[in-house]
Amino acid sequence: MNKQTLTYVGAFVAFAMLVFFPNQNNSKVVQASIFSFNFEKEVELGDFPVVIPTYRFGFVMENYHVEEGKVAQDMTLGKLLSDADVDYPTIQKLVDNCTDVFNVNSGFRVDKTYMILSDIESNKPEHLVFEPNVFEYIVFDLNGEYEVTKVEKPIKIQTKTVEGEIESSLWETLTTQGISFEVASKMEDALQWSVDFSHTQKGDRFKMYYDQQYIDGKEVGAGQVYVAYYNREGKESYAVWFDNGEYKGFYDLEGRAIKSNFLKSPVKFSRISSRFNRRRFHPILKRVRPHLGTDYAAPYGTPIYAVGTGVIIEAAYTKGNGRYIKIKHDDVYKTQYLHMSKFAKGMKRGVQVAQGEIIGYVGSSGLATGPHVCFRFWKNGRQVNHLRENLPAPKPLPIEVLDEFFVVKDELIAKFNEEHENDEAVSEDENQTL
Repeated sequence: MNKQTLTYVGAFVAFAMLVFFPNQNNSKVVQASIFSFNFEKEVELGDFPVVIPTYRFGFVMENYHVEEGKVAQDMTLGKLLSDADVDYPTIQKLVDNCTDVFNVNSGFRVDKTYMILSDIESNKPEHLVFEPNVFEYIVFDLNGEYEVTKVEKPIKIQTKTVEGEIESSLWETLTTQGISFEVASKMEDALQWSVDFSHTQKGDRFKMYYDQQYIDGKEVGAGQVYVAYYNREGKESYAVWFDNGEYKGFYDLEGRAIKSNFLKSPVKFSRISSRFNRRRFHPILKRVRPHLGTDYAAPYGTPIYAVGTGVIIEAAYTKGNGRYIKIKHDDVYKTQYLHMSKFAKGMKRGVQVAQGEIIGYVGSSGLATGPHVCFRFWKNGRQVNHLRENLPAPKPLPIEVLDEFFVVKDELIAKFNEEHENDEAVSEDENQTL
């Protein structure tokens, strides 16, 4: 509204005073009205600031007294509410209403954040908001029906690429770029049947085209992987995602299923600390003793996976092996996992396990100098070096499905390469402006 418009408004107010209140002494009012609106200075938009409310968890923060914190050691939901002057009957109703929504015993964990929203005037608590994870939050209504509601946060997905050259290991290379462990894990999951990630070499190259998930503008997880690529000394490995409802999984460029009967390694984010060697000098026994397995060094508690589907035939402890599990996969192959810190829940003799299922955790039980798993591979009753075994190649998709696969594959590879070209173009533009 400019100066001229305000002058008109002032004149209108003065006129209204004379018409509707003729018997009053309005001469001074008329003069004051005209003068008060006849500013020498034009009014700017910033002279009338608009206050935008702060929304969090569906509430306007300015309408409440807000108390935020993190769950402390030995704090329970009941204690938190009681300290906020919520009476016991209300607390009990809230706990009862949690039954099908939220497990207050296992879900209310240390260091998770909470927020108490109280009435500004009375300071009486009206809502409790608890965040058990980044994907959802729980709202406890402290008035009325004492409802407990789980709300899933909206997730935005952006398809992106990540690539690099190995310096020491895959996860170290990614984390130095600010990429999460989960992305590295997704890479390993996609290529775990064709690439031994415990044997990465400096100069190896990798790239992945995948869905990155965001909540409130922050990365929260990696979604579907569409193409994963790894190059070691010129040997290229591709994993292309295909799902037509009947066939679902990762395939190579020729349509062969990447998933084979055995994983390349029983541990993720590990390194080979000792190889299969028939004349190895034992570091504890101090004598030459055949080492008929492959040692994968990893931190205590790292999950150990069954490399193939089978039945546990041994889950025991010996002085040399420590805690170990042995699995029979078929009449030809067996695998063994030594020096565990503990078995996974339910792992015992006779239990059927699936490929990729956690069977135990890395430790140093038995004759071991540090945390690792000694992985042993048996073929027809003899221990062999699994890294040198030529295992049967996976079967390709049926001929009638291959044409459909090739269409999907070509589209994904085009996007995979296009992302790389766009990245290079951006880099060149940036260099030109410097």
